[in-house]
Amino acid sequence: MTQPANLARYAWYVVALLFPVALLNYLDRQMLATMKASMVGDIPTIANKADWGFVLGCFKWTYAVLSPFGGYIADRFSKRWVITTSLFVWSAVTWWTGHVTTFHELVAARALMGISEAFYIPCALALISEYHTGFTRSRAVGMHQTGIYIGQILGGFAGYIADSPDHGWRWAFSTCGMIGVVYALPLLAALRDPVRPVPVSGPVKEESHLGVFRALLGNRNFILLVLYFTLPAIAGWVVRDWMPEILREKFNLGQGKAGVSAILYVQIASMVGAVIGGALADKWMHSTSRGRIFTSAIGMMLFLPALFSVGNAGTLTMAIVGLMVFGLGWGFFDCNNMPILCQITRPEWRATGYGIMNLVSISCGGFGDWAFGWLRDRHVPLNLIFGVFAGVALLSVVIVLLIKPHEEKNPA
Repeated sequence: MTQPANLARYAWYVVALLFPVALLNYLDRQMLATMKASMVGDIPTIANKADWGFVLGCFKWTYAVLSPFGGYIADRFSKRWVITTSLFVWSAVTWWTGHVTTFHELVAARALMGISEAFYIPCALALISEYHTGFTRSRAVGMHQTGIYIGQILGGFAGYIADSPDHGWRWAFSTCGMIGVVYALPLLAALRDPVRPVPVSGPVKEESHLGVFRALLGNRNFILLVLYFTLPAIAGWVVRDWMPEILREKFNLGQGKAGVSAILYVQIASMVGAVIGGALADKWMHSTSRGRIFTSAIGMMLFLPALFSVGNAGTLTMAIVGLMVFGLGWGFFDCNNMPILCQITRPEWRATGYGIMNLVSISCGGFGDWAFGWLRDRHVPLNLIFGVFAGVALLSVVIVLLIKPHEEKNPA
């Protein structure tokens, strides 16, 4: 087998290695939302919905603030070590979450979780993008993101575990934490850092610490991508974190059924969207450098009817259909963000750039979680809240179409 063929094979092997890490990365996040009723019942110092929104938000704020730093570290040091260390630490914190007894301990655990997980996603997506340098990039990122969706699906069933007298929410966190700690060791042995080719013009001049951030923030296309990455994600975080509780209250469901109804269908649709969206974007790139942008914009257009449907659902079936359409659009959107970033920034800036995107997006998502709880405490109608989300999605379509990517050619 030729060396390029070996490299191409290993590029997909990297995606396979990181797939379970992505799954674990989002499993614990979704378990928290799905097992809310049991956790609140077991930790009486959580006083109201705003307190729970703060628990959700504190993870996002620490995750967001550390994301640019995590990306910067990944761009300058071994991605292999950054990924495996992040996995090991957040898994240990996941185990600890299963042993907290007070509101303040839970807040501290979620904050530490945000710190440790902030190093993974920017680094993993940059690593995948370095191995998939041609017309397989969107598909590779999409396959990695399906691990996230499966993690959320499994987290959606956590409500049944929380209700089980033989297990409970503490068992769920402790078990998932131990799995991650154990997987970190073989992952470290199997991952390899790619060798970045030296440009024909010579080695790239090392940027100063502030120079990298200054160059990114001075890039018009990057600022547009940050806005595009952020605005729809506010609705995405609310759907992910609050939908089990919304369905439980609105349709008088049990904790287990509410979690599955809120998570299973939307994440299956997201997986389908990521696979179709990745393949469509890579194929479209053969004819235009805006192929990934157009594919992502199609996904964003699907948000409009989906959010209106979720906000106005009169039956559980109608709500599930709306969530499925939302998930399909999310898959189109999610698998193309890093590939679009690769078209507008240098390779050695990609993890840092994605970290900045996470900083802005997830900070706003954290405030969105808190604000949603605050609005629901004051009985603001769901159709009004999700109607605003739909308007934001329409604005996002305009923003992504304003991005002007560089030409991208498939390497020999």
